Amino acid sequence: QVQLVESGGGLVQPGGSLRLSCAASGSIVSINDMGWYRQAPGKQRELVAVINEGGNTHYANSVKGRFTISRDNAKNTVYLQMNSLKPEDTAVYYCNADPIVTTFGRYLGVWGQGTLVTVSS
Repeated sequence: QVQLVESGGGLVQPGGSLRLSCAASGSIVSINDMGWYRQAPGKQRELVAVINEGGNTHYANSVKGRFTISRDNAKNTVYLQMNSLKPEDTAVYYCNADPIVTTFGRYLGVWGQGTLVTVSS
């Protein structure tokens, strides 16, 4: 069984920074795409940023220049450095990995439990 565990959410003032982490576990051989999504109250879940195993990245326009996604393949961990945070960044942030290849099989579209980020003064 594979799982993703996020950490690093919390309350921050506008203009502040937070770093989210997401660690995958479960006899992992490789992970192709790892990404962050977010869902604000009353809104649909949206892509924030994604990074593939080779390090290629893609960002939502709303976070370009403020957020940086990175990963440590040896630790099966993805990070999201969030700077210059705005109130509209308030949301539950979810980690996603697709696919995860393990010694037991291939898992598509694995999600973490989510971590709340609140940007408020």
